[in-house]
Amino acid sequence: MLVAALGFSIMGALVKVGSQKFGTAELVFYRSLFGLASIWLAIFIQKLPLATPHIGKHMSRALVGFTALLLFFYAIAHLPLATAITLNYTSPLFLAAFMPFFLHEKPRKILLLALAIGFIGVCLLLKPTFTKDTWFAGLLGLFSGVGAALAYIYIKRLAQVNEPDWRTVFYFTLVSSICAGLWMLFDTFQALDWQDLPVLAGLGLSATIAQLALTRAYRTGDTLVVASLAYATIMLASIYGIVWWHEHLSFDAWLAIALIILSGIISIRSSQPTQTGSR
Repeated sequence: MLVAALGFSIMGALVKVGSQKFGTAELVFYRSLFGLASIWLAIFIQKLPLATPHIGKHMSRALVGFTALLLFFYAIAHLPLATAITLNYTSPLFLAAFMPFFLHEKPRKILLLALAIGFIGVCLLLKPTFTKDTWFAGLLGLFSGVGAALAYIYIKRLAQVNEPDWRTVFYFTLVSSICAGLWMLFDTFQALDWQDLPVLAGLGLSATIAQLALTRAYRTGDTLVVASLAYATIMLASIYGIVWWHEHLSFDAWLAIALIILSGIISIRSSQPTQTGSR
């Protein structure tokens, strides 16, 4: 998951660079297309089978992930990088909220406290950006966190039926490429220049490596514990934003980020088994 955090933070920075020219659908398309080409090449060289009896689960995961990706990229293009990524990484809070219902367990009181702290953090984070455009981008960023949480649950379900990481990533990038390509037919389209290729190729490569690492982490590890490590992305993205774009967040914004991270940690701790040796 730490490898995934590094990859996703680089991806976010490259999305920020690419958004100066390309629209959201275009960035999702190129991210998915370069990722699809990379994963397909690896599959072709190793002669791995793509046939699966669980194609429905793959399609559900891919469509949810594609929607979350669109919302996430839009938020990155219209908000400071650290803010957009923090809103997307509210996913552990939603995971902690969803998991008891999927497991038919009653939510613990400490979990409700964690969700309340996270909600306060989100409200505080959105408070300084009070214009119509930034509120809209902020809400979409928050919804991308909901979508990401659902996508991670689908990844866990695919792992339970022994679907390999590379197959999950292949179908996700395939569906995202097709859907984003269709979207582009009804949206603006910018012509590619040679100088755009390093950014777009780096975007696809970093995202694919991160996606493979994330899928492996959720397949083999405890869902909520893995989700807690994702917060490393926020700190890396904050550093990128300060160094490259001089994005100096206010004290309220940093406090909000700290509250969201704290709520995620509490929710994860509250959801871990209590028996000895559970770690």
